Amino acid sequence: MGDYRQAYERSLRDPEGFRRDAARAIDWDTPPDRIFDTRWFPGARLNTCHNALDRHVAGGRGDQAALIHDSPVTRTLRTYTYRELRDEVALFAGALRRLGVGPVDRVVVYMAMVPEAVIAMLACARLGAIHSVVFGGSGAPELAARIKTPGPR
Repeated sequence: MGDYRQAYERSLRDPEGFRRDAARAIDWDTPPDRIFDTRWFPGARLNTCHNALDRHVAGGRGDQAALIHDSPVTRTLRTYTYRELRDEVALFAGALRRLGVGPVDRVVVYMAMVPEAVIAMLACARLGAIHSVVFGGSGAPELAARIKTPGPR
């Protein structure tokens, strides 16, 4: 807990330096030339999916567990390695791309808490699309509004 406490205190004491150091651990498409003006990392660009999956495969962690789904409802346990998850995400991103989904398009993900929901969210991130997760716990009118509001592709 000491490392966490030190990092937290530094983030409060020196927020710009803390984030500058943290940014060095990220793969950037366009690295930040400034840490903060009125926004964090203005002008910088990265791909969240690449940072979550691809860089770990490239770094030799491809066979390490990346996602573990342990369902008490179905009594199933599924584990995806970084490589397996990357490949599933790439496959689904290709399907979304064939449907015309691209950067800044909005996609609504309406699924249960299963690995495929994570795959769908990461596939959106791979394409630069914006995902909005909607769960079915609401009534029909509320659910319809949540699906319609973001203007999904």
